[in-house]
Amino acid sequence: MDTKVWRPFCPLLFALAGGLFASPVAAQDAAVTKFVTYYQSAYAQGGDLIPAPQVALNTASISTELKLVTVKPVSALTGNSFLDANSDVIRLAGVQGCLSTDLLDFMGNKASCAMISLAGMTAGIEQAKNDAGDAFPCHFVGEIAGRPNIRFAECFFTQNDMVQSLSETMIEQGLAFAARDRAGNPVFPEYAKAENEARLSKVGIWANQYFRHPYGERYRANPTMN
Repeated sequence: MDTKVWRPFCPLLFALAGGLFASPVAAQDAAVTKFVTYYQSAYAQGGDLIPAPQVALNTASISTELKLVTVKPVSALTGNSFLDANSDVIRLAGVQGCLSTDLLDFMGNKASCAMISLAGMTAGIEQAKNDAGDAFPCHFVGEIAGRPNIRFAECFFTQNDMVQSLSETMIEQGLAFAARDRAGNPVFPEYAKAENEARLSKVGIWANQYFRHPYGERYRANPTMN
């Protein structure tokens, strides 16, 4: 793992695995803490409570009409989503967090695949917002209106004067997987390539020789993904 990119990852993994949910939102009010804890607890048990897109996402707009909006994150909710300061749930369109609850040998410790993705999402948004004063830019490609309001996006940060995709970086680090649509095709083909390269390089959770690919568990845990 490239510690230059994921400096906060180790302490966050230990905090999430030990004292589980208090630390990400300790400074927030009770309602926010309850909301975050509810989603994180479900995710730690292998269930993603945030629904998949109900219609096709407008991912082509990233190339044809990119419109970046500054987002201020509050806390990670799952291995591929977070709560923002407007009380919207932001789900990254191109990445799927692991939902397997199997324990893995990871960085010299035992942690479930789901918790590794959740800690990776937490570290990722912390790293991204450090580059722009507690915020970072996202491009929105879809939405499910409701309570909470769920917005699908790709978000970005700057690393070594280069713009990086938060989704792709998580995938490259072996902390999550390329999102697939209902037909099983990658939402972004380049992210599937990054996933395969991480697998071949045995990066992150792919380093564990007993790791099982999580798609089967994910579909059973969240039937809305079928």
